Amino acid sequence: MTTSPGARLDRFLQTLPRAYPGPGGAVAVLREGEVLARHAWGWANAERRIPFTPHTLFRMCSVTKQFTCALVLDAFPDPSALDSDVRARLPVLEGAPPGALHLCHNQSGLRDYWAVAMLHGAPAESAFGDTEAARVIAGTRTLQFAPGFRYSYVNQNFRILSDILQERTGRGFAELLRTRIFEPSGMERAVLAADTRAMPDGTEGYEGTQATGFRPAENRILWTGDAGLGACLDDMIAWEQFIDATRDDAGELYRRLSAPVAFTDGTPAAYGFGLGRSTEGGRPVTGHGGALRGWRSHRMYVPSERVSVVVMFNHLSDARAAALDALAAALGEDRPPPGAAVPMPDWLGTYMEPETGLAVRIDAGPDGQVRLRYGHSAERLDLHPNGTAGNGGTRLRPGEGGLWMDRPGENQSSRLCSCDGPPLADAAGRYRCAELDAELTVADAGGVLYGGFSGFLGQGRMELLDPIGPDVWALPCPRALDHTPPGDWTVAFRRNTAGRAAGVEVGCWLARRLHYARIG
Repeated sequence: MTTSPGARLDRFLQTLPRAYPGPGGAVAVLREGEVLARHAWGWANAERRIPFTPHTLFRMCSVTKQFTCALVLDAFPDPSALDSDVRARLPVLEGAPPGALHLCHNQSGLRDYWAVAMLHGAPAESAFGDTEAARVIAGTRTLQFAPGFRYSYVNQNFRILSDILQERTGRGFAELLRTRIFEPSGMERAVLAADTRAMPDGTEGYEGTQATGFRPAENRILWTGDAGLGACLDDMIAWEQFIDATRDDAGELYRRLSAPVAFTDGTPAAYGFGLGRSTEGGRPVTGHGGALRGWRSHRMYVPSERVSVVVMFNHLSDARAAALDALAAALGEDRPPPGAAVPMPDWLGTYMEPETGLAVRIDAGPDGQVRLRYGHSAERLDLHPNGTAGNGGTRLRPGEGGLWMDRPGENQSSRLCSCDGPPLADAAGRYRCAELDAELTVADAGGVLYGGFSGFLGQGRMELLDPIGPDVWALPCPRALDHTPPGDWTVAFRRNTAGRAAGVEVGCWLARRLHYARIG
């Protein structure tokens, strides 16, 4: 017997709090502008027993990026008018700077400042405000790729844009959001909640799990155009209704935000104007997630069905997965089951990606899957009978000369270089990065190597280095300023003619190819 979409949606709402357990949350589903589901549960602040309601203010975090880009397009229909302002914020940059559109599309080539902050020794709960952000951004000397040719997620792209908007208009970013975006779209309670230490209505974000227990998450970051939006469920419902109501007007903001975007070489891009473009169940979807330590959110719009989904958790459950569950329920469809089990391939192992200089580690996952550790976080890829593996965003395939990795969203395809072999553990010493004026200390502590970063933001923890291959190690970053760590740092030593470790290249997906010279 076929179950109706309404019944599926009711069942989804009943099971959601236990499928994604935590202190509280909220979800909304709309079709053709009509609200099909508007539900909140649990506690906005468990200690103070403040209930989570559709009026509870929530940290939307990176969902902010689309609103920053909407302001850019509203105030400057041709964003290239801001290119000189971008250049002025990068006073020591060597080479051609990115333009404002490169920032909007995450094609700037800049390294993410939350990741770079860890190289400056920032403790996970340290303060990071306007002064620290300006110093990290202004200290940029090199880019990790030429603007327009690749994609990399960079939070300060949108902070720079919001700073420029304030300077060019002479009005505060909070006022601009309220008068030019929130009020026209009916977002009555939405605010710029830049200070992450507290929310105006007492809402709290939580770390931990149902098994280990939850505790309030400590954040001391000042966010603006990259992640400063505070909004309640009803605000986000108003935004989704505004999107649907203006869907046929080419001049309206969301149509312009979701318009096709390309790289410099003409290849279509999967990200632009603060929105991801993807396909779910064969249908084009636009949307974005948001996260900070203690907070997770996701919103998406399916134009062919005129369906919107918003999910908000004040804990660390997977909001995107919950949004996909909600979408499937609203459409009366089942999420695709895992593929049939396929034998493990013979190309599992460790590699280096030549363009980024990052380690690629591939090992066995659950039945029919492999685990890839390369980007921001570990990925699971489904194995296919033809010997490849993929997940829609990354593909591994045997090819000419070895194993290839395709990441079309980043406009990148490369043959991986094998990195097998025993590690060489004689690289202890101090190394300095001239570009950052920061150091990496590698210490032999009882025959085991540890590493830690230090700079103007402090002295980071010493972490046990994990061997990857000869002279290649991973320096774990289990906690960071942002919602999740930037991923393991690849630490690749280089040796002089005498065989001594003379330098090291450090990088992660968010901040690549930084060179350190040995100083002790």
